[in-house]
Amino acid sequence: MTFDVPDACTLPTAARPLRLAEFDALFTTAVRDVETVSPTHARMRMAGPAGLEAAVRDLAARETECCSFFTFTVTPQPEGDALVLDVEVPAAYTGVLAALAGRAKAARRGGDMADGDSA
Repeated sequence: MTFDVPDACTLPTAARPLRLAEFDALFTTAVRDVETVSPTHARMRMAGPAGLEAAVRDLAARETECCSFFTFTVTPQPEGDALVLDVEVPAAYTGVLAALAGRAKAARRGGDMADGDSA
C-alpha cells in the first residue's frame, strides 16, 4: 500500500517515516474496527490501555499541525478505555484518507504495512 504525502503537509521529510510509524503502532495496538462513512470521512473504533485517549489526542493534534486538512474528532465511549476516532478531510484529500484508513485496516488484520510504502 502506497502512502503518498500531499504537498500540503509541512512535516519535515525526515520526520515523516517516524510519524507514519506512530500511526502504525496506534493502529496495530488499538484499532478494533474501521468504517468508511463516506469518501471524506473514516471512523475508527479503538480500545486499549489506560492513556489511549490522551495518546490519540496528542497524535491527532500533532498531525493537524502539519496537515491542516485533517479534522480529527475523538469521542470517548462508556466502556472502559474505548473511543471513536472520526477522521475527515476535504474532497481534494480523499486519497490520503483512503490510504490512512487502509493502513488502519491492514494493521487490524495484522497485515504488513511496510511493503511498498512511500512517505
